[in-house]
Amino acid sequence: MTDLKTVLVLCTGNSCRSQMAEAILNHELAGQVRALSAGTSPQPKVADGAIEALTQAGLPTGGLTPKDVSVVLDEAIDLVVTVCDNAKESCPIFPRPVPRMHVPFHDPHGESIERFVAVREEIRTRLVPLVRDALGL
Repeated sequence: MTDLKTVLVLCTGNSCRSQMAEAILNHELAGQVRALSAGTSPQPKVADGAIEALTQAGLPTGGLTPKDVSVVLDEAIDLVVTVCDNAKESCPIFPRPVPRMHVPFHDPHGESIERFVAVREEIRTRLVPLVRDALGL
């Protein structure tokens, strides 16, 4: 069994896309990846639509909370994934070189649950294989 690879999913508010990506990666790549998420300007709470979309898919939501990227800078991160253009532009410098990947997704914040579900499924179908390939899993 190899060590878990740590993936940081970064966006601006850390309330929708990055939270869903964290939950999906931890579920789909369990035993291979430890996903974290953070924001460059985190919101006070995870969007209700993101929680509902994850719950509808049977994915755990416990422990999901917006975090500032500064709290994860000391983690041994194997891959940084930015999911919004703003986070890509303001992605911090990490203490050691970290591979980066930019995979943008629509921000469903304030939209219908159907939009959150659509983004959840897009994250599942696009991001999971990209992360798997990037980490050689």
